[in-house]
Amino acid sequence: MSSLDLEEFDRTLLQRDPCDFLVVPNFIRPEFMSEINRDYPEISEPGSWSADDVRYGPTFSNLLEELRSSNLRDHISAKFGIDLEPFQLQIGVRRFAELSDGNIHNDSRSKFITALIYFNDTWTSEAGRLRLLRDSANIEDYTAEIEPTDGTLFIFRRSEHSYHGFKPCEGERRSLQMYWVNPKRGRRGGPKRTPEFWRRFKRLLKTG
Repeated sequence: MSSLDLEEFDRTLLQRDPCDFLVVPNFIRPEFMSEINRDYPEISEPGSWSADDVRYGPTFSNLLEELRSSNLRDHISAKFGIDLEPFQLQIGVRRFAELSDGNIHNDSRSKFITALIYFNDTWTSEAGRLRLLRDSANIEDYTAEIEPTDGTLFIFRRSEHSYHGFKPCEGERRSLQMYWVNPKRGRRGGPKRTPEFWRRFKRLLKTG
């Protein structure tokens, strides 16, 4: 049985304001969440890490296989009306947030589709809830607010109006990021290393 609820994904209507997007609660089926969190990547500090550069258990590995599959890609292609087969998929994971995270931003033009999946069991704070914004400078002017819990999927097509962000928070905020990017701008042979990866690499060089 798949850990992804593709039937619910297909049933969910595509929203258009301020960009093409949809939110699917429990996109990861609830019965899989406990084992996936048990096998979640071993990350000890804030930042986004390439899925190729972290350690994780077998259930999380199975999830990555499903997320990388042509089956999921085809469902997303059909929903957004874009053939994603030529695009490169990059996957990053986060475990901890710091107060500098969440600033309002728009994804780079090299990204065509962005998908975010959240893994926390509970979330009680207003801070840390991702907001899809109508305004590039006002965190309070939003069309959707996504709680970072329970295998919820938030997926959108990058546009000139796809600004998003969240109020600063600190602590464990588990998420997985997927980007379908222009293959001419992606790094050949695997996902692009994040800026945090290069900063960590430089620190290792300094410390020997």
